[in-house]
Amino acid sequence: MIGKNIALFKDFSVSAVNAGFVTVLVGFTSSAVIIFQAAAALGATEREIGSWMWALGLGMGLTCIGLSLRYRMPIATAWSTSGAAMLITGATNVSMGEAIGAFLVSGALITLCGFAGWFERALNRIPMSIASGMLSGVLLRFGLDAFAAMKLQFAMTMAMLCTYLLGRRLVPRYAVISALLVGVAIAYAQGTLHMGGIRLELAQPVLMWPRFSVRAVIGVALPLFVVTMASQNVPAVAVLRTSGYTVSSSPLIGWTGAATLLLAPFGAFALNLATITAAICIGREAHEDPSRRYVAAVAAGVFYILTGLFGATIGAVFAAFPRELVLAIAGFALLGTIGNGLASALRHEGEREPALITFLVTASGVGAFGIGSAFWGLVAGVLALLVLKAGRPEP
Repeated sequence: MIGKNIALFKDFSVSAVNAGFVTVLVGFTSSAVIIFQAAAALGATEREIGSWMWALGLGMGLTCIGLSLRYRMPIATAWSTSGAAMLITGATNVSMGEAIGAFLVSGALITLCGFAGWFERALNRIPMSIASGMLSGVLLRFGLDAFAAMKLQFAMTMAMLCTYLLGRRLVPRYAVISALLVGVAIAYAQGTLHMGGIRLELAQPVLMWPRFSVRAVIGVALPLFVVTMASQNVPAVAVLRTSGYTVSSSPLIGWTGAATLLLAPFGAFALNLATITAAICIGREAHEDPSRRYVAAVAAGVFYILTGLFGATIGAVFAAFPRELVLAIAGFALLGTIGNGLASALRHEGEREPALITFLVTASGVGAFGIGSAFWGLVAGVLALLVLKAGRPEP
């Protein structure tokens, strides 16, 4: 441990710390609103929302620091943004206790698949096109809501959209942040930003006892597991490998699952390897020497812990935002994910129709037996795939 601390001190650089700070800033500003919406959809109180942020910040911080120091690679972790979006649409009839139980089941599955080396084999059982169609169907609502917000706040949302598009053209990494800042400025000028009740305070962890039910396991835990593994961990491993960092994905996945298991009773619904924010730690901006970029992920871990400790304050800040601003920034932040999901779902002609059925059933919001549309979309897509491809030879 002493040797690692000495190496960390030698490899320290201001650019790496800056990259770590930007990583956390982008992660929180681009998708924290979705976490608050997910917690609120389950009936969480303000203290419980603060506990969610505390648990997620602590989990991301400890895994970023631990894995990066262990493997000397910039291994960034994140909460499952698509998993949180799935909770908003797929867990409406589930109590908080049942949701916590589902988080534990999902975390156990991720841990098992990771440490047992089943990660790649498990994913091969579900075609990527089907998983991507389910993900896109879950996220479609957010894209539509972003533009529906223009009905009530046209000037603000249009200005945010223009800022986002300009940001994508000029400074893609800061497009979402720029749109958020413009939205906040306009809301302040309009008098719709209510910041008077905000005070700096530490988040208090709240232990939420789990309840286990069949409908929560089927309707929440399994879709959460599939979405997190297929749409979060798979591209995250690809980002590491394409950047020249070769490491077995099994222990990385296993430890994120173990952290989820430990912190799920406090609101950590799903932790996974980061993709978009990981690219900031891996890029040249962190350090010219790839072997010293792990410091950026360690710094990100420290900042994640700090933001988690003040989760209640962050929750109060977002609660002060007008609803249209929240809808707009959430939708803009997910545009890329929705587009990538649709592209992946429709890429292979032989699986295009089943993937489209998965997308449409999931996006419809249909539910039966208290189970959300994400599961039924997955069932419909797999059924369509089996019917259309049964008895046909592979091309």
